[in-house]
Amino acid sequence: MVHPARAGRRVLLADGGRAWVYTRPYDPRRPQLCLDETSRQLLGEVTPPLPVAPGRPARQDYEYERRGVCNVFLVCEPLRGWRHVTVSERRTRIDWAHCIKELVDDCYPDAEQVVLVQDNLNTHTPASLYEAFPPAEAKRLAGKLALHYTPKHGSWLNMAEIELSVLAEQCLDRRLADRATLEREVAACQATRNATGRGVDWRFTNEDARIKLKHLYPVIQG
Repeated sequence: MVHPARAGRRVLLADGGRAWVYTRPYDPRRPQLCLDETSRQLLGEVTPPLPVAPGRPARQDYEYERRGVCNVFLVCEPLRGWRHVTVSERRTRIDWAHCIKELVDDCYPDAEQVVLVQDNLNTHTPASLYEAFPPAEAKRLAGKLALHYTPKHGSWLNMAEIELSVLAEQCLDRRLADRATLEREVAACQATRNATGRGVDWRFTNEDARIKLKHLYPVIQG
C-alpha cells in the first residue's frame, strides 16, 4: 500500500500489497540494502592530550578547534551482515549519486537489481543520477535500483539507522581532526563488523505496523 502523499514512490509499508521488503528471503541477485547518512564535525586538539600512564588515566583538554564538517554515507545489507561506509565532503545530490554508482558497480556488480530502503530526503531520487551523470549512464544506474522509501516521520523503519548508531558509539565518539583520520577510523570499524557478519535482529512485524502505523494506511469504504 502506498501512502497517498507519496504517490508514485514505493513506500516501505507493504510494497504493492505484498509482504514487507524486510520479510523477503535472502536473494543475492536482488540484495536488500538500507542507506542512511549523517554529518560529522571534525575537531582538532588545541592542547595535545596526555596518554595513559601507570597510575594516571589518559587526559584530554576541554578546548578544541573546529575544522569543518564531513558527511558519512552508510549502506548495510542486514540479511548478509555486511555494511559499507563512505565519507564525502558534502551531502548533495551529486554525493548521493556517486555513492549509488559505487554501490551498483563496485559492491554489487553481479546483482540483477539492488533493493534499496532509504528515507524521503529530496536528494534520494533518480533525478540526482541525471544531475551527476550523462543520461545514458543515469538511466543504467536507475534501472539497477528498486527504491523503497520509509513513511514520513517513519525514518526509524530504516535499519541503516541502527548501524549508524553502532558506528557513532564505537567509532565516532571521540575527536577526529581531519577527513583522512575519519576515513581510516570508519574503514577499520567497517572491517571489524563485517568480519563478525552480524546483522540486525529486526522484530517489527506487519501486525505491529497495522497498529502503530495505522494512520498511514488508506481507509477503504464499501
